[in-house]
Amino acid sequence: MNPVSATAKQTPVAPPCAMVIFGAGGDLTKRLVMPALYNLSCSGLLPKNFALIGVDLVEQDVETWLASLRDFLVGTFRKGGEGSEPGEVLNDAAWSHLTGTMSYLSGDFGKPETFQNLAHHLKDVDHRNGLGGNVLFYLAVAERFFGSTVEHLGQAGLTEEVGGAWRRVVIEKPFGHDLASAQALDKQVLAVLTEEQVYRIDHFLGKETVQNIMALRFANGLFEPIWNRDRIDHVQITVSETVGVERRGKFYESTGAMRDMVPNHVFQLLAMTAMEPPATFDADAIRAKKAEVFASMHPLELSDAVRGQYAPGTITGETVQGYRSEPDVSPESATETFVAMKLQIDNWRWAGVPFYLRTGKRMTKRKTEIAIRFKQAPFAMFRDTPVDSLGENWLIIQIQPEEGMKLRFNAKVPGPLLTFEKVAMSFNYDDWFKQAPATGYETLIFDVFIGDATLFQRADQLESAWKVVQPVLDSWAKPDPSFPNYAAGSAGPNASDELLQREGREWLPI
Repeated sequence: MNPVSATAKQTPVAPPCAMVIFGAGGDLTKRLVMPALYNLSCSGLLPKNFALIGVDLVEQDVETWLASLRDFLVGTFRKGGEGSEPGEVLNDAAWSHLTGTMSYLSGDFGKPETFQNLAHHLKDVDHRNGLGGNVLFYLAVAERFFGSTVEHLGQAGLTEEVGGAWRRVVIEKPFGHDLASAQALDKQVLAVLTEEQVYRIDHFLGKETVQNIMALRFANGLFEPIWNRDRIDHVQITVSETVGVERRGKFYESTGAMRDMVPNHVFQLLAMTAMEPPATFDADAIRAKKAEVFASMHPLELSDAVRGQYAPGTITGETVQGYRSEPDVSPESATETFVAMKLQIDNWRWAGVPFYLRTGKRMTKRKTEIAIRFKQAPFAMFRDTPVDSLGENWLIIQIQPEEGMKLRFNAKVPGPLLTFEKVAMSFNYDDWFKQAPATGYETLIFDVFIGDATLFQRADQLESAWKVVQPVLDSWAKPDPSFPNYAAGSAGPNASDELLQREGREWLPI
């Protein structure tokens, strides 16, 4: 079946299908996948003929599974959590449409009989609901199960596309923990599936503001002519969090900030900022241009990378503990909770323009933004005036928690003297568009339904991203005795500031 483009003039209609969630009882399913499916149901974007099948090791019936999901969703509404609005009330009609054909299978992901039972169950569900043989398999499981689950699906004949039906597999991050493991996982997965069947998901790319980067650049004659080394001094990408590792200490100890955030979330923001204009807006054209960005990047040098780990501190007036005191974390841990780096893209558009990236936990505030600093205007005409300096010009794309854009420039202060003041023009999404509550997964899951892979990573793109950071990961394998080196509630370690200061630049405040 040919994929449907999300750039069609009307919203595409999702075809009939079954969706199988491996890890149906897990945290990811409760927090993000089910709320996203519920929101799609509220928006009328779920397939008319649809079935949802949960698979997990936990022994329970479908009623128990449904009750736990409903309780979590209602609790999220009560707290105004992610993907909801404060005081939101469950839409019973939308919930019933979603849950009316739900079923549950218990089974071990490592045993072939689990997949044989699933194959029989899918035949029955397809026959009852008229799904046309279309199936989406969602791997909401630990990374160690990705490759083996795909192999078991193949052995059970569940990945074969027959008679125009499609079979697609969604794989969560992390897709590998270094270059070698990413390549090994790709080899394992692509021995069973074609690249067109694999959807490597990153919920950052489901956010409207991230998608709007391409619209901002390529739909406006105002921006694209100045989006190059002639007019841009440097780019800053910040993904800061106030939360610590919470209950994920065991996972984080073996991962760290670099592996957790950079080759996926942060690099995707970089790719959308730096990519060349695609010939069309179909998935292959856009993903090819993103892959070119990473192919043009030099491997990261140790001197251009900084790591940090948070110590005890204060955030919004509350005292919080350091990383080494978190549950399931070694008291001598050398795992980084912060990274900053300087990257160069060696192509015609970006030669000589540094890209500064930083991401960390327990920082001053929660913020995700792309800040583009334009080059200074010539000062010559102001040399005989009271003006002693010109303020910087910035375009700031805000992704979360606020969604919008700011343009900072200089304006004359009213009065007889020639004096300037830095001013800003702001665009806020909520002021212009009424947005339905969203987790970021809604757009991505719908895109899998219609076969639009635009916002999903391709194998070559992901491997190129790992190649960029691998030299530093190898160097960081040695313990760093200087940890912890930044207080919780701060903007990161001093070395992060020094990374920019050595070239006469500084980070925008978080």
